[in-house]
Amino acid sequence: MMPIPHILPSEITPAGVFLNRRALLGAALASGASALLPAFPATDEPNSFEDITSYNNYYEFGTDKADPKANAQRFRTKPWSVTVDGEAEVKGRYALEDLLKPHALQERVYRLRCVEGWSMVVPWNGFPLGDLLKRFKPTSKAKYVEMTTLLDPKQMPGQRYAVLDWPYVEALRMDEAMHPLTLLVTGVYGKPLPNQNGAPMRLIVPWKYGFKGVKSIVRIRFTEAQPRTAWNIAAPDEYGFYANVNPRVDHPRWSQATERRLGGPLFAQRRPTLPFNGYADQVAHLYKGMDLRRFF
Repeated sequence: MMPIPHILPSEITPAGVFLNRRALLGAALASGASALLPAFPATDEPNSFEDITSYNNYYEFGTDKADPKANAQRFRTKPWSVTVDGEAEVKGRYALEDLLKPHALQERVYRLRCVEGWSMVVPWNGFPLGDLLKRFKPTSKAKYVEMTTLLDPKQMPGQRYAVLDWPYVEALRMDEAMHPLTLLVTGVYGKPLPNQNGAPMRLIVPWKYGFKGVKSIVRIRFTEAQPRTAWNIAAPDEYGFYANVNPRVDHPRWSQATERRLGGPLFAQRRPTLPFNGYADQVAHLYKGMDLRRFF
């Protein structure tokens, strides 16, 4: 396995400069960055803040890509609490501030490719999910970690319709959850995470399709059995539990061999989709010996 690459803070660029390729090497991150900041892969240019915050899959606020931005602006994220339970020694209900406070100084900027037929490059602010999970001391029975989105149809109009079996639930195998590329995200471009992007905190697993990235998390549960997850319940033949990016395994209704990069010319040529979304060197070992067509 290759080591995770790092870049200096001076190589991470503010939103207003990110789109100027000539400025990429010389621009500095907004104040506060003092440590090495991982970026994967460093050659991909980030999308604009507007791209990232106006084209979203967040069915709790509507099924059209523009619905989340239009419908989430009054969504209340304070106060916020998260319940931790299941196969762990430390359990309870935690205010968001208490949950995140030990990690505030460890937050980094991760420039990651995200893909689900279309793709973006997003400079997320966050920290490895595993750093948080360790605090709860999962027991030897904890084989999976399940995360659940808030259920609040009054605030989330999409939940008034039976598009999915609400609330939204996603899960990872423990070794996936503990991988340093699996992130708990609280911001983007150095700003607090916008409501339409999953405020106040969400999951990012960059080698998987976007639907694995559960948003507005209110529960973390450690389980021995593989949890049932929202899209796998809704369409098990289309959305597998693992959801690893695999150009050789098509969705039943479309090819996944190519992707369209948002923010480029409308009729730009599609690009080949990379195995594990380009992170195979970091994560392929997690699936050694598995039939990735069966465990899709």
